[in-house]
Amino acid sequence: MIGRLNHVAIVVPDLAAAAQSYSQTLGASVSEPVEMSEHGVTTVFVELANSKIELLHPLNDDSPVAKYLERNPDGGMHHICYEVEEIIAAREQLIDCGARILGDGEPRIGAHGKPVLFLHPKDFCGTLIEIEQV
Repeated sequence: MIGRLNHVAIVVPDLAAAAQSYSQTLGASVSEPVEMSEHGVTTVFVELANSKIELLHPLNDDSPVAKYLERNPDGGMHHICYEVEEIIAAREQLIDCGARILGDGEPRIGAHGKPVLFLHPKDFCGTLIEIEQV
């Protein structure tokens, strides 16, 4: 069902400093910041040859990412995103296998403008999983 790894998301306490580290220190191509108010985050994507790194920073104190930073003030890995061909079919297969979909179970538009769903980390070895329709 899952396809290739789309991105690994990292929550950062200072988005500009993190983007600069990836750009200047590691020599990566880094996007401009994009505010995603419906998700409560600002994102920056680091382009790699075979995938992406998504740097996440909270837009406000109500953001789930803000809560993550409270527990992990230095930041850290937040989730892994895998591509799927058809998100509704993937959702149904996951539910049939006992996986829990977070939120109301309906796909939302993610940072790439495509439908996404998040899967409960307790069902996947403690890792928050995002699936994105390609």
